Amino acid sequence: MRYKNKVDTYEAFYRAYRKKLFFYLIRLTGDYDLSSDIMQESFTRLLKHYGPEKQNPSLLFTIARNAVLDHARRTRRSEETVENLRDHATDTEQLLMIRQEYRTVITAMQQLEKTERDILALAADGDFSYREIADIIGISEGHVRVKIHRARVKLKKTLGREKKS
Repeated sequence: MRYKNKVDTYEAFYRAYRKKLFFYLIRLTGDYDLSSDIMQESFTRLLKHYGPEKQNPSLLFTIARNAVLDHARRTRRSEETVENLRDHATDTEQLLMIRQEYRTVITAMQQLEKTERDILALAADGDFSYREIADIIGISEGHVRVKIHRARVKLKKTLGREKKS
């Protein structure tokens, strides 16, 4: 019975963070399938190496970030293109508009520096404090604040140029 409680607790942890982790990964990679694979791999690594009782979101996101870096090293590509996104949306006009805006933002994020993109993707959900983001990325909290501000300014400029053209 004790083992079942650990599994139930880990399942609740998985349910609470799977979407957040997936959206972080999709913002980071721009690739639906890759994000899905890395999300599953990250939860599996966390469970395998730390057991069901270790439910630390910062550790999970660190594992996921490292898996993205591993993938980039293996494929010798540091950035994936938005064209790799799968089209899973229905054909309604509203969803098409949302998807286009999403692609525009993803494309703009891909133009940021790698560290800025990582930090901004973590900050976008609002689930992590600057301290937690600093721990995941491996820089100081003050540097996180500066990087987030600069990344947002760059992103606004990039999006402003794309809307004008």
